[in-house]
Amino acid sequence: MKSKSNFFICLVIVAIFISSAVKAGTEEKEIQKLDNPISVQYLKANLRKSQPRLVLNSAIESNLKKSLKSDPVVQNMYKAIKLNAESIMDKSFLERKLEGRRLLGVSREMLYRINMLGIVYRIEKNPVVLKRINDELIAVCNFTDWNPSHFLDVAEMSMAVAFALDWTAGKLPKSTIEMAKTALIEKGIKPSWPESGKDPSWAYGHNNWNQVCNGGMIAASISIAEKDPELAAKTISRALDGMVQALKQYSPDGVYPEGSTYWGYGTSFSVVTSAFLESSLGTDFGIADYPAFKESAVFRYLMNTPSGWYYNFADCGDRRSNSGDDILAWFATKTGNAAFFEKERFLMPAEEMGKLSRLGGAALVWLSQYKESEDVKMPNAWKGDGSNPIVVFKGDADDKHDYYFGGKGGRATTSHGNMDAGSFIFELNGVRWVIDPGNQSYNELEKTGFDLWGSCQDCERWTLLTKNNFGHSTLSVNDQLFINDGQATLIDFKGGENPKASFDLTAVYGGNLTKAIRSFEKDSPVSIVIDDEIETSESSKLITWQLLTTADVEITPTGAMLKQDGKELKIENLTHPKLTFTVISLDPAPMQLDRQIKGLKRIELRIPAWTCENGKDHIRIRLSEN
Repeated sequence: MKSKSNFFICLVIVAIFISSAVKAGTEEKEIQKLDNPISVQYLKANLRKSQPRLVLNSAIESNLKKSLKSDPVVQNMYKAIKLNAESIMDKSFLERKLEGRRLLGVSREMLYRINMLGIVYRIEKNPVVLKRINDELIAVCNFTDWNPSHFLDVAEMSMAVAFALDWTAGKLPKSTIEMAKTALIEKGIKPSWPESGKDPSWAYGHNNWNQVCNGGMIAASISIAEKDPELAAKTISRALDGMVQALKQYSPDGVYPEGSTYWGYGTSFSVVTSAFLESSLGTDFGIADYPAFKESAVFRYLMNTPSGWYYNFADCGDRRSNSGDDILAWFATKTGNAAFFEKERFLMPAEEMGKLSRLGGAALVWLSQYKESEDVKMPNAWKGDGSNPIVVFKGDADDKHDYYFGGKGGRATTSHGNMDAGSFIFELNGVRWVIDPGNQSYNELEKTGFDLWGSCQDCERWTLLTKNNFGHSTLSVNDQLFINDGQATLIDFKGGENPKASFDLTAVYGGNLTKAIRSFEKDSPVSIVIDDEIETSESSKLITWQLLTTADVEITPTGAMLKQDGKELKIENLTHPKLTFTVISLDPAPMQLDRQIKGLKRIELRIPAWTCENGKDHIRIRLSEN
């Protein structure tokens, strides 16, 4: 018996070992690594010796100058850059002034200034512009530090200083060059290597910090590679190993889990990092071709709604700028897809563009490289799976109703995430009828001592209307918060003329429901049906169907009527005719710290759990043109 027992134990151990090995192998396949041959020897052999070499090099610059003679987009954007550069000449030099715990505004302003001034200097070699760059560099390099406690500040400042050194290509005074390189080492790169010997959290993190900070450190390392090759090599090598943790978040379909605003932030730094690795080392080591990275351009494109707003889930801004999307244009250059190249916006009068993006100088380079090779029709029904899955239904290109629907799953503990699983927005006829409350100022909250960034179940973040489920168009149960780490998954999607998608929301309710499936169906060119299939538990007391709107609301016998901008939208209660909608005013919002949105209100249909026959119920609500 003893031998049989030992034999059985051995089998179990072997099975566990095999299972672990299979799991490890699966995880290894899921995390595709970037090429990483970086060493001191590799840099000495492969790093371009002449400057410029960040985004620009001699061949790329020659192409840029050629495009300036013939390409109307490049000509117009350069005109806008020159106007921006002229406005900088009248500004005071930057000072080390923190906003709360951040120097980030100063670092971003420096990156913007150098992008504008630097490209103008590359094209025109104006000594007045060169002097201004010199003076800007001296100012920031004399800061006591670049605020390493909030490392985004260091990263953006490092990239700015690196561009300034590179695009002036040795024409600055030797004393300034030496000062800047020393600052990049002492105030930029060395603080990224903690004395504890541990990697900083951002180095292998899963969000935009990874992309921004590693990108900044690579730019700085290229700039000081000749001065300190060992520091440069180990920093670039760490970055290439770490960046995959952020790049893998785009999988499988290109959704950026932190929303469209943070797509613009994190992706812009991965894009510019790819560009200056290619220009300085001849390869980006696989960044541009990382799985689902290029597909994220479709996500970005679809987040722009007909009204000019974003689908603003997560900590996202409300509206996009009027200018062309120069980060999306990088994807146009890489794919040849005209859908990603916003030509009309790039051709708007330069005088009307205002302040350009802080990577606008670099962006001019890839605008000059764009060649249309295909005009791919964007999907009218699209799903993006992953940690924060979403679906989008749109009308055709000639849709006179400007139809747009966006719905989502996900979990609150995603970076910059909210308790918004099952929420949706809806636009029709140029009006956003169902809204997401969007984001609010971080510093305004932080300076009161508010804990904005804790994501535990009882953390303060979830008291905010913009962050909790009571500020989103979803289902709430027992007037309780969602489970913070409950994951709502996309379980079904059907495209075509009448697309439909379903999310399993069960996990966000804990034990308050035993089943919650929310489906969205575009049943006509002017309507959307929201269908909730639920099963109650012993804990279920009250199910509340919610819709957030800024429209005027009139309760009707069959539901409600929304009125806004001279137009109307009908809300039909298809399944609970004996229950009546109620309207809760959220203007002013419940807390003084909440974002105050004019006219905001929550429409509710409150369903007692005891009315659910055999513990099951269907809630069907239809929104349609009146």
